[in-house]
Amino acid sequence: MKAKDIAELLNEPACTHNKKEKSGCARPKPGSTAGGCAFDGAQIALLPIADVAHIVHGPIACAGSSWDNRGTRSSGSTLYRLGMTTDLTENDIIMGRAEKRLFHAIKQAVEEHNPSAVFVYNTCVPALIGDDIEAVCKSAQERWGTPVVPVDSAGFYGTKNLGNRIGGEAMVKYVVGTREPDPLPTCTENAGMKVHSVNLVGEYNIAGEFWHVLPLLDELGLRVLCTLSGDARYREVQTMHRAEVTMMVCSKAMLNVARKLEDQYKIPWFEGSFYGITDTSQALRDFARVINDPDLIERTEKLIVREETRIRAALIPWRERLKGKRVLLYTGGVKSWSVVSALQDLGMVVVATGTKKSTEEDKERIKEIMGKDAKMIDDGNPRALLNVFKEYKADILIAGGRNMYTALKAKIPFLDINQEREFGYEGYEGMLELVRQLALTIESPIWSAVRQPAPWKTPLQPSIA
Repeated sequence: MKAKDIAELLNEPACTHNKKEKSGCARPKPGSTAGGCAFDGAQIALLPIADVAHIVHGPIACAGSSWDNRGTRSSGSTLYRLGMTTDLTENDIIMGRAEKRLFHAIKQAVEEHNPSAVFVYNTCVPALIGDDIEAVCKSAQERWGTPVVPVDSAGFYGTKNLGNRIGGEAMVKYVVGTREPDPLPTCTENAGMKVHSVNLVGEYNIAGEFWHVLPLLDELGLRVLCTLSGDARYREVQTMHRAEVTMMVCSKAMLNVARKLEDQYKIPWFEGSFYGITDTSQALRDFARVINDPDLIERTEKLIVREETRIRAALIPWRERLKGKRVLLYTGGVKSWSVVSALQDLGMVVVATGTKKSTEEDKERIKEIMGKDAKMIDDGNPRALLNVFKEYKADILIAGGRNMYTALKAKIPFLDINQEREFGYEGYEGMLELVRQLALTIESPIWSAVRQPAPWKTPLQPSIA
């Protein structure tokens, strides 16, 4: 990828904070992680496309623990869970065999797995030696007739967020618009309502949580052409250009996709969230508002009233148990503000929230929800987190899996909110799962037990004869 192309991706016109200085690699601080490279960002953005063979072109270490690395779920194909790599060695580099290994890797993937498409992710080593993955992919596609998409995402190009955009850029450039959507089933014509086609960008279906929302969209007659990329199929990505509206779900990680769909195909977009009752209802209203179908608007309001009444009644006993509990939330992106809204719906108090991977727009949303004096945490090292936890007298830490052992060693309740979790929290049904897990965590008897002094540290009491 040329420096000009990287600069264009960093210079995103749809971002309101676009005037700030932009650079590729953030300088890492000693003793802390850089937060993921461009290759990492591109792969996790596209890996949930389930029927595609995802080949990492580079040394074996770049593939890492690629199996199921985002916790996304598929309703069909599981090919995306199979890690594939060209496993380049020193001999391949020295003898100039890297491109040949890639060509044969594509051949093996096509012949053994018959994928709908093959995605090839470029990494640092082949980018440094000048491998032309675009030419190899084009040649392999002509040879076997299967779409082969190059994703030029060498890690040294920049941060994980840039990698998200690189992945989205590859979809717009090579995939979107190459196929028309399937015709609607004949039964929909007799249902008495007009069906509208929509896209979701940045929805990853972690732990299958989007399946809480999909039945509501189906009931409203909103046909999801593609969720980029949770539980998506290659053929769905091809049809994104025919949607009437795009919902930007994940914190502008692939904002360039929504903007280019608007520029090239005149598809309007909005940003929303499915975490919490309030935000879920607002997202459904925004679909109806942008589409501007009076019948859809009316049906949406009826559905919202029905679902909110049902879920608020179901939450009453849980709300009484959780009301007033203090939460330290350390996450990033869309969850830095959307989960705050969900917790406030339960009557909980969010004492602080993390913003390490949040945009300026995310921070403005936080201030709107929590107030101008909201405590925002950018430094997430264990000592800093524990200090905030104690200072604000929090009852539970909600964060990503990497913070789990920090919490357990400090003997404080912890709930995983990031991509490794096993429970889905989206939509109205997701709220029930969220309160259940919060209550189970906070009320667990283990916390009072582990905070007691060890038996061998307790002074012996004199026995009475």
